[in-house]
Amino acid sequence: MRKPLAGLRVLDVGTRIAAPFCAGILGEQGAEVIKIEQPGTGDPMRTIGPFAETDDEPGESSDHPYSLFWAVEGRGRKSVTLDLRQPRGQELFRQLAEHSDVLCENFRPGTLERWNIHPEVLPRRLITVRISVFGQDGPKSLRPGLDRNGVAFGGLLHLTGEPDRPPVRPGLTISDYLTGVFAAQAATALLYERDGGGAGEGGVIDAYLYGSVLRILEWTHAAYHHLGLVRHRTGNRLDHSAPLDNYPSRDGRWVCIAAAMEANFARLCAAIDRPDLLEDPKFATAAARAANGDEINQIVADWTAQLNAADIEARCVACDVPVATAYDAADIASDPHIAARGDLIAIDDPVVGPLRQQAPFPRFDGQPPPVPTGAPRLGQHTDEVLTALCSLTPADLAALRASGII
Repeated sequence: MRKPLAGLRVLDVGTRIAAPFCAGILGEQGAEVIKIEQPGTGDPMRTIGPFAETDDEPGESSDHPYSLFWAVEGRGRKSVTLDLRQPRGQELFRQLAEHSDVLCENFRPGTLERWNIHPEVLPRRLITVRISVFGQDGPKSLRPGLDRNGVAFGGLLHLTGEPDRPPVRPGLTISDYLTGVFAAQAATALLYERDGGGAGEGGVIDAYLYGSVLRILEWTHAAYHHLGLVRHRTGNRLDHSAPLDNYPSRDGRWVCIAAAMEANFARLCAAIDRPDLLEDPKFATAAARAANGDEINQIVADWTAQLNAADIEARCVACDVPVATAYDAADIASDPHIAARGDLIAIDDPVVGPLRQQAPFPRFDGQPPPVPTGAPRLGQHTDEVLTALCSLTPADLAALRASGII
């Protein structure tokens, strides 16, 4: 099994999603990930549902069920409790940094400085990933915020939803995940530079939630700059492409068909047994179809409404038309392609046992996806890590635990 980042160590000092997701990506590519959590409480992600009812977890009360969100986002790392607000906790963290390659954090700018664990006092070879909502500087940098604020400020929320209705947030915490992916790529680039002739020095990555959203806005700002065009919501359709929509099926499903290009439109006409549409001036070219988008989309919707989703897919696949039914979790879990690809794997969770969840992504050709370790119990690896990397004795650990530092 290829593990290109094997031998590297990542300190995950973030909370919730963005920084931990960045660390998790590096972990799934082979790095050892050590998560630093506040004693007694841990990452707030542990308190976000949905929950599985279980027996008591060490350090948690019986009325606090186990978070399945945490079971996914906390996987593939070790948990060490350490109070970074206390000088002794900060000292131990700096010792851990001496043995690490990457640090991932997503606190408000200035927090690491207050805790005396900022890049200026950490090893020069360390790569520090600093994730925030608005960036490390600028007039809005110190504002509080979460994923949805990044989605809004970055310009995506304005584009999401139907044109005659209020904006709708994307179904996932997309700016957190996007920023984590961009940050992991940047960390890998700095690792390559550091270890490939870059004088052995690391660096600081300034990754911010609205920036990842801004980066994927396609032609939005080029069109505004050059044409004065302000892009607005178009729902499931595009102004310049038709037929393209999520079409209703007879059995109450939604089927996405994308057939705006010339070749795909000709194939769709064959699939719906309407070759006459190719000769109609209103649909003969991509520009004409876009101009008459409502009409051509309605023709396709009238056809799909007469068939079950599986039959729509089968007709489209037979004619090589791009198609996919809008899947829910049950559909994904039972699809033979997902099973054949190994896109869902069973992870041995220390609390609930084998738990099926998404496999690491992407994968290396010819190899199955690696199976991460289950999300750790709070502080599960504290003694192991601090003994190995900070040379603490059992007496030291007992004293730290008594003082609430671990």
